[in-house]
Amino acid sequence: MSKNKDNTKENEAVEDLEKKEKHTVENTDAEENAENEPTAEELIALEKDKFLRLFAEFENYKKRTAKERIELFRTANRELMTVLLPVLDDFDRGLAEIKKVNDKELKKGMELIQNKLKSTLEQKGLSLMKVKQGDTFDADVHQAITQIPAPSKKLIGKIIDVTEQGYMLGDVIIRYPKVVVGN
Repeated sequence: MSKNKDNTKENEAVEDLEKKEKHTVENTDAEENAENEPTAEELIALEKDKFLRLFAEFENYKKRTAKERIELFRTANRELMTVLLPVLDDFDRGLAEIKKVNDKELKKGMELIQNKLKSTLEQKGLSLMKVKQGDTFDADVHQAITQIPAPSKKLIGKIIDVTEQGYMLGDVIIRYPKVVVGN
């Protein structure tokens, strides 16, 4: 029977150790969970960071849409201006023909209408690209429609004639000037 008492005492001792270990493990887990849970200050800092990021993103959105709106206003008339460019060309051709006939009153009337149309379009941002004979040809700015032998050596690679004027709307070229280049 003494063996049974010894076994019982050993069993009780083992159970006590197991309970202590279990209690220690539970306390350790509780401490770890307490360490993993953020404090009130940390939660406030996280929410403040989220708010600041959201605010910055919204500010960037406002700036981007304002910039897009300004760009839209600047180029909103582009299609209309492109449609009106042949009318300006027709005025130039008509005035050239009137000069041949030498009718001063008709010429004066056409010039008044042409100047009024040009000034109205210039107020809306349209500008004529200044290109003249002897300017250096630049493929980024000019459209070469043909090449002909240059009348002189200094006109090689230069613009010999402008067949159609170019126009800009603000900083954007809406029609490239068509030129004849000497080779």
